[in-house]
Amino acid sequence: MPTFTLGQLANLLGCGLTGDSEAPITGVSTIEKAGPGEITFLANMKYAPKAKATRAAAIIAAEPIENIATLVSGNPYHDFARALALFYQPPKPAPGIHPTASIAATATIGPNPSIGAYAVVGEDAVIGANAVLHPHAVIYQGCTVGDDFTAHSHVSVREYCRIGNRVTLHNGVVIGGDGFGFAKGDDGRQHKIVQSGITVLEDDVEVQTLTSIDRATLGETRIRRGAKIDSLCQIGHACVVGEDNIICGQTGLAGSTVLEENVIMAGQTGSSGHLTIHKNAIVWAQSGVGHDVPAGTVVSGSPAFDSRDWLRASAAYTRLPEMLRTIRALERRVAELEKQLQTEKS
Repeated sequence: MPTFTLGQLANLLGCGLTGDSEAPITGVSTIEKAGPGEITFLANMKYAPKAKATRAAAIIAAEPIENIATLVSGNPYHDFARALALFYQPPKPAPGIHPTASIAATATIGPNPSIGAYAVVGEDAVIGANAVLHPHAVIYQGCTVGDDFTAHSHVSVREYCRIGNRVTLHNGVVIGGDGFGFAKGDDGRQHKIVQSGITVLEDDVEVQTLTSIDRATLGETRIRRGAKIDSLCQIGHACVVGEDNIICGQTGLAGSTVLEENVIMAGQTGSSGHLTIHKNAIVWAQSGVGHDVPAGTVVSGSPAFDSRDWLRASAAYTRLPEMLRTIRALERRVAELEKQLQTEKS
């Protein structure tokens, strides 16, 4: 790994500096595990007491931390990520096409590719410059892929799908698999609906391992610029995932769900189809959305509703046994009073 002085890091990241600018920094680590020569970060100042116990040489924080050199940052978490990239980059395969790769004669491959063993590029596919296809990645017939594309092992991009620039697909991702479409015939059997649409991934999209983004029955499924989709997610046919969305693990979007820009779907969330989650909305973990979500709101629960109401409801839920005992005691008391009144009247 390279070594920087603290002053060099401050200049590269555009941060202020308190402390010894000549202190050598050899790596990045967490606040609990960092040792001498390493830099760590503090994303939230309420955890500042933890910095007293760290053995790190320096810290990235929103304001100077007592007794430790500090890179003062307006966005400590982002600058931590930038610092980490200075010290570590994942290995990139050397340019070239492995002799076992299968490239169709009608395919077009841009300059400086790296195509690994047993990778497949189908007829009439077009792939831009600097593509990296790891072993066993498959690009089907008629796909169009932009520059600086990375497909890790066992990625499949199905026929005629379109992918923009700087897109990364991690192991086992399937782009453009058939949407889940069947029609029940008069014979009572389910009949396949041909999925004639495509899937489109715009620029700067990243999709993590074992996620599936289905093609549309008609038209397209579209993942807009900058969206990031975690592992083990299912994006149904004709969905739209908006710009800069964060879709966390085990989320499922039923067909024709529309997410506007800057939506966050936390882990194990889901939506029914044909609804819109408007911009800047947040869906908390394990929530199920069955209706449109207004812009800028936070929803929780299943069916999902305003998170503040959900928190109050959750707090009340744990008290239900106690409340039930109280109600039964009140019912008994009322019955006793009614009986007493009847006795007095007689």
